[in-house]
Amino acid sequence: MKTITSVAALREELLNEWEHSIGLVPTMGSLHAGHFSLIKEAKKNNDIVVVSIFVNPLQFGPDEDYDTYPRAFMMDEQYAEELGVDIVFAPTVQEMYPRTMYNKVHVEKGTQALCGKSRPGHFDGVSTVVLKLFNIVEPKRAYFGLKDAQQVAVIENMVIDFNLPVEIAACETVREKDGLAVSSRNSNLTRQERGQAVYLHDCLQEVKKSVEAGERDTAILEEEMRAFLHSNTDGVVDYCEILTFPELKHQSLLSGKIIIAAALQFSKVRLIDNVIVHVKGEKSYVSNNDEI
Repeated sequence: MKTITSVAALREELLNEWEHSIGLVPTMGSLHAGHFSLIKEAKKNNDIVVVSIFVNPLQFGPDEDYDTYPRAFMMDEQYAEELGVDIVFAPTVQEMYPRTMYNKVHVEKGTQALCGKSRPGHFDGVSTVVLKLFNIVEPKRAYFGLKDAQQVAVIENMVIDFNLPVEIAACETVREKDGLAVSSRNSNLTRQERGQAVYLHDCLQEVKKSVEAGERDTAILEEEMRAFLHSNTDGVVDYCEILTFPELKHQSLLSGKIIIAAALQFSKVRLIDNVIVHVKGEKSYVSNNDEI
């Protein structure tokens, strides 16, 4: 395995690999089981796997946790080598953004709800850095987790709009034994918060059951979510929303493919989670992204 920190060196390394398929796993480091699953999927379907490790400042707001975001580079390198990664690309901020940006990606649609509503500019920053990574690495496939399903939708739409020759592989959410979605930020939860955090997933499961039982009124279901979280946690509810997927549009009565999503803010950590459901007539058919 090679660790490369400059754009020029990475391009030089990949210059003679045009006959091989490249799989890219973009990360912000502090690798965990969720990242491991993405890397394993990339290994199955590509000749070369590149894992990028870069905490992207463009996607953090002024009051968010950029400075305290977990960083564990030496451990990340060890994990990557054990998993058979070919190249770790770990640029500095100066390397990725050597000057003040003259151009950035601006996401026009799909960010008016969920995390996009409460984090203005976040997905512009995500899309900008992902586009840069696609141009630098030129992967055949790129791997993202469905824990952040809105991010997956935004990136897929960018690929379509800009005719990018990249296949987006959306992989199922990896969870702890109690159902909490694996996240780098979980390490910043207090013991009490960690005990309450599981209720985020439980909330989604309760609403899913209501949908399976025939409830179709979006407002009623969203209120059920808020009431559940208020009753079981001390966290501040950021949002509880049910939208079409991947269009991310509101509908008063549920139909088709939907995402049930919520975000909960604890003292130092903001957690997100979702479940994707196919609503057909009087029954709903649930994807396994909440059953890993």
